[in-house]
This record gives sequence, structure tokens and C-alpha cells, in this order.
Amino acid sequence: MYKKIIIPTFALLSIFIITFMSLSNRSHNTTLDTEPIGTYEPVIVLELFTSQGCSSCPPADVLLNKVKQQYPDKVFALSYHVDYWNYIGWEDPFSQSNYTKKQRFYNQKFQYRSNYTPQLVVNGKEHFVGSNGAKLTSKITEYGKLQAINNIAISSAKQNNNSIAFSYEVKGELADKELRAVLVLDERTTSVKRGENRNRTLKNSNIVVAEQYFELNAPKGKGVIQIPTIVAENDSITLLLVTENEVADITGAAKVSI
Repeated sequence: MYKKIIIPTFALLSIFIITFMSLSNRSHNTTLDTEPIGTYEPVIVLELFTSQGCSSCPPADVLLNKVKQQYPDKVFALSYHVDYWNYIGWEDPFSQSNYTKKQRFYNQKFQYRSNYTPQLVVNGKEHFVGSNGAKLTSKITEYGKLQAINNIAISSAKQNNNSIAFSYEVKGELADKELRAVLVLDERTTSVKRGENRNRTLKNSNIVVAEQYFELNAPKGKGVIQIPTIVAENDSITLLLVTENEVADITGAAKVSI
């Protein structure tokens, strides 16, 4: 008689504990998996990691500029020239070790084993080979349907000698966000003398020549970014502002020609 009472009671108690734990875990996972719902126009930030020393990169460079021209308001194109191809005999004049570190951070985030070129990162969230036109078109369509979490307005951007001062306003959720200012050289043609692209004339576009991060403590603010000496007086440059969260997912973007 004792066992007949204890066994059902124990079974009921076990069911109660399992049910409670399941509901608790479901609530916890929902909190972790739910991202803020965007309310602003979609933005697509394409970050291409490339090099003048890489023979596979020119088609990706051309493709990136093509989609920027095709989607001028929706696509924000950035070309980061990495420095690990310089060892084969041609030093890319736009390469920086910081961009190699930036690419390494992304690949650690994506749990990808190493850096490669041409690598295209979309909104800081995923990557693929930068010359894959079908994949890029598909991702532009996909991300073009997702509303942005933040909206950025650049109220002024003025060049003063070797720097650009700008004012901005960011709408939307600011918690755990930071602002990235990127200075982009619109286009430059280079005669490559050595390396994998020796004796070729390369036209590079959307070249990142400087970037700087700012804390987002308030919706409105001001910033200054330096213009590096590689930018000539007659070059066309663009200032691009990006908001991103603590894991480098891009949540908003805006740009203005200088």
C-alpha cells in the first residue's frame, strides 16, 4: 500500500519539476533570441576585404561598385584593403594592419578558421566570397526586407584642412551601441608593378582610408575624423556613419559626400 502511494506521488512531483524547468528555459531562450524590431528603412552595409596583391580580388572590387551604383540609397559599400598579401612583392598603398585585425575579429565571430580574400561581410552578420554575384544579389534582396533598428541623420559635415567635423542624430535604441565613422575614397586607379596582379591597371572603389569609433551616450553628438595624407586634394571622399551593437552587428547607416 505504501509503495502504491509513494510511486504516483513521486511521478507527479517529477512531472511538475520537468514542466517547470521547461517553461523556465523557454522563457530564458525567448529573451536571448528576441532581437529588437526595426522601424526604419533597411540598410545594407557591405564590407569587402580585398587587396591589390590578390589576383582573385578585382572581380569582387568591380561587383561591389556595381551593386552600389545599382542601389545607391540602400547599399553602403566599403572596401578594406588588408596587408597580408604585401609579402609577395607588391605593397598595396591602401592596406592597413588594422583592417586585417578587423577581418580576423569578424572571422572569430563567424567561427571561421582564417582570413581570406575576397571576403564580403553583410551587416556584420555573415560572410561569403566577395565575387559571388548570385549570392550577393540574394542577400541584398533578403536584407532589403529587414527594417533597421537605428536611423542616422548627418546634419553637417565640414572639411577643415586635414580633418572632417560632423554632427549627427541617432534614432532608435542606443543601449549597447557605438558609432563608427568611416572615411571612404570614392575611386583610385593604380598601375600594379609586382605581385599576382603585376602589369595590370586596377581601378579600386569605395576604399576605406580611415575609421574611428565613438561612444553613443546620447542621440545627438559631434565628431571629428582625420583625413590621411593618401587622400589627394582632387579626390572625392564620402563620410559614412554606422551604428553597431556589442557583437558588431550593424544596426543603421548614413552617408554624405564631402
